[in-house]
Amino acid sequence: MTVTRVLAQEADVRLTQYAHGGGCACKIPPGELEDIVRGLSGEHRADVLVGLDDGDDAAVVRLDEHTAIVHTADFFTPVVDDAYDWGRIAAANALSDVYAMGGRPIVAVNLVGWPRDTLPTDLLREVLRGGLDVAREAGCAVGGGHSIDDPEPKYGMAVTGIVDPERLLRNDAAEPGLPITLTKPLGVGVLNNRHKSTGEIFADAIATMVALNRDAAGAALAAGARAATDVTGFGLLGHLYKMLRASGVGATIEAAAVPYLDGARQALGDGYVSGGTRRNLDWVRSHLDAHVDEDELLLLADAQTSGGLLVVGEVPGYPVIGETVAGAPTITIR
Repeated sequence: MTVTRVLAQEADVRLTQYAHGGGCACKIPPGELEDIVRGLSGEHRADVLVGLDDGDDAAVVRLDEHTAIVHTADFFTPVVDDAYDWGRIAAANALSDVYAMGGRPIVAVNLVGWPRDTLPTDLLREVLRGGLDVAREAGCAVGGGHSIDDPEPKYGMAVTGIVDPERLLRNDAAEPGLPITLTKPLGVGVLNNRHKSTGEIFADAIATMVALNRDAAGAALAAGARAATDVTGFGLLGHLYKMLRASGVGATIEAAAVPYLDGARQALGDGYVSGGTRRNLDWVRSHLDAHVDEDELLLLADAQTSGGLLVVGEVPGYPVIGETVAGAPTITIR
């Protein structure tokens, strides 16, 4: 496990200490959220290609035969202490929902909650600068946004993109008998939880969180993939189960094939497991046929922030971690 440095707490503002949780681990638990939104999908319209029904990554509305709009919003409390890095991570995470649908982000607006009487606004400027830099990398304009005075710092973006309706990636399009590809390693949840507790900084975790899923999405489309989702707060198991349930198929996962960040297993062994991760596992446990131990299941359910894409189909350059199978939406793990 490589630690680049430890923050001097007496000299630096530690943003993670101003929030009850961090990153996508702060999501409302998946089962609880589904209970809240049940029956709220609204009227069915022919131009709405993807709505609330299957809990996909973003809404998609057809404009014409060749163009559809992808729209999403994502924000969260600080996942790291560095303001600029938090801004970059939150922006990459918000943009990821567009890439997970096979789209291209074109414009975003900032979403900000800031404790004005507690934290200096210079830090907020750094957060926004980080978000802007990642949006620029993605070729996505940033057109202002909305802010409120909030007891906890929060940041993210609402993002609009475009997609060809015939090349849409969606979570209800998985077919049996295909490989499952994961495009980023797991483990940022336990490492971020360790960072929040100790101040240790994990450069590899930051690097993977700020990395755009643009190239992975392009490779998935080039390989002919039709089904994908990104791996964020519900963990690999939670997001995979949602895709299997929406598609009416099952899956087998080879635990030894799943890549992890350096230090993730040690952080797990040292007890840095978030409540969100445990809730993820509780939610999917009844849909698992697990032949691995509890620690392995916790890593597979680890609440990710700005994770990679989970693609049904083989994507060159990325590891295959299992395959889809015919049958009920059960995940066999061996």
